[in-house]
Amino acid sequence: MSSPTTEVIVRHEGGLAFAAKGPSGHEIRMDAAPDVGGGDSAARPMEMLLAALGGCSGIDVAIILNKMRVDYEGFEMRIHGRRAEEHPKIYTSIDVEYVFRGKDLAAQRDKLEKAARLSFEKYCSVAGMLNKAAEMTYRVTIEE
Repeated sequence: MSSPTTEVIVRHEGGLAFAAKGPSGHEIRMDAAPDVGGGDSAARPMEMLLAALGGCSGIDVAIILNKMRVDYEGFEMRIHGRRAEEHPKIYTSIDVEYVFRGKDLAAQRDKLEKAARLSFEKYCSVAGMLNKAAEMTYRVTIEE
């Protein structure tokens, strides 16, 4: 049995702007930078790739920490991608810093690190794809 395919329609909106819509029905807008003729009306496709990594992994981590009953006040990911100098300027390395805020989180560090590791190494499909092209690293930071 084969896996179902996902269709995303990407529509040209003029200039170098595009709008994409997939099965969720939500529209995602993209545009190029002004220095290459874009209108700067939306995010760049390559930054969307890093945002997709953060969204995918973030959902995993939130679900895992909920199951572990870990309470935190805030959670964000700071994602840094380094791109190749030559075309196609792919990401050659990506570092994800999972930053958690809350009281007494130091006592929960093992659980925070386990949640990040499980997402990064097992569950996050975007990380799995990007890991085939880029050196991927992650770390957990606690801000109390």
